[in-house]
Amino acid sequence: MRMWIAHEAGRELMGPLPEGVEVAVLPRPDAPLPADPAQVEFWVPPFLSSGDVVGLAERMTSLKVVQLTTAGADAWVGRLREGVTLCDARGVHDSHTAEWVVTAILSSLRRFDHFARAQAAHRWAYAEATPTDELGGKRVLIVGAGSIGAAVAARLAPFEVDLAYVARTARDGVHGVDELPRVLPQADVVVLLVPLTPQTRGMVDASFLSAMADGALLVNAARGPVADTAALTKELASGRISAALDVTDPEPLPAGHPLWNMPNVLITPHVAGSVRGLLPRAYRLVGRQLRRHLAGETLDNQVHDGY
Repeated sequence: MRMWIAHEAGRELMGPLPEGVEVAVLPRPDAPLPADPAQVEFWVPPFLSSGDVVGLAERMTSLKVVQLTTAGADAWVGRLREGVTLCDARGVHDSHTAEWVVTAILSSLRRFDHFARAQAAHRWAYAEATPTDELGGKRVLIVGAGSIGAAVAARLAPFEVDLAYVARTARDGVHGVDELPRVLPQADVVVLLVPLTPQTRGMVDASFLSAMADGALLVNAARGPVADTAALTKELASGRISAALDVTDPEPLPAGHPLWNMPNVLITPHVAGSVRGLLPRAYRLVGRQLRRHLAGETLDNQVHDGY
């Protein structure tokens, strides 16, 4: 059986593989193909950074499994032929994404972004931003109650916050998305962790934003198009709320975009998943999935309805 992976390091990180597995590396979709794609059965594609990654699947006529190393699968949903199983990397990104969320919240509330700009200007900015806000006692609403949401909640709990959750459907201890108009005004911090689907695209619109409490912080660690950029820019320009954004729409954010210069906006360039521990975690999952596939077992993390 032939498989392609996206990183040379993955060969070792997958652990021992069954006999008969031939592994080749395609680091980028625009790199020379290591072999005939029509013979590939199990594919771990490169990140969607250059070239038509998804389109290459059309040439993989023997393809049975696409195992992503990303938590989001929005670029792939509906674009693979019948019979190909699409799996995301649920669980792989929990720890480092949760770390980014907590860092973004603390940095925004304690005004580290302001102090970093002051440091670059060699300016002692004590009087400019103190007293700062604080995380303790805040009401935090996590929109997207999956594994990353649980990881965020676990890391926020020691800060003595009040946690609430929203998911696609209500369940014990979790509000349904239809309850957002009622629960948004009660939150001091709103964390977005939903996948990008037709239902979540643009969900953070003018109505969503106007329902947020005065002084609230919006944290987007999901996907840029989950928020309507025009509505978000308008609301943030008013100064009524603030935001910490790891993702934007478009992405990269154009140099002249007004969000760059807003003092109530912290922007990082989609770095929540860019950590040293990503590949070991991702390829441990790949190895497990490959062995399950060869054993005829049901694969974990199968994507259905965009999730």
